[in-house]
Amino acid sequence: MRNVYLAAPLFSEAECDFNSRLRDELEGIGMSVFLPQEHSNKIDSELDARQESIFSKNVAAIDKADILVAVLDGVDVDSGTAWEIGYAHALGKPVYGLRTDFRTLGMGVVNLMIERSVVLCTSFGELVERLELEG
Repeated sequence: MRNVYLAAPLFSEAECDFNSRLRDELEGIGMSVFLPQEHSNKIDSELDARQESIFSKNVAAIDKADILVAVLDGVDVDSGTAWEIGYAHALGKPVYGLRTDFRTLGMGVVNLMIERSVVLCTSFGELVERLELEG
């Protein structure tokens, strides 16, 4: 079973619902998925301790992951998601970006640094197909 870290914005009900749907798709092809909104962000403590706990859990999960899947929708990539992509890329892990949003940024689909760091997919189906090919 491959371990996947799912990097995505998680600040609205719609984003969390999309992330859960994507998690279900990935689990449906036999992936074990770490989803921060479920596995690291539900912490009741003072702000500094909460931030340290979330950061540490997410970094450890990226370290453990075989693959990072990142949701790239929106006018610009979520800043936390961009950091997670960069960290995974620096570790030499494969990063798959899912962009279902049809808006572009002039010369590219997303920010140049992000676009050059990911295998860009434009649908759930394409993402699943590419992940299944990777084995």
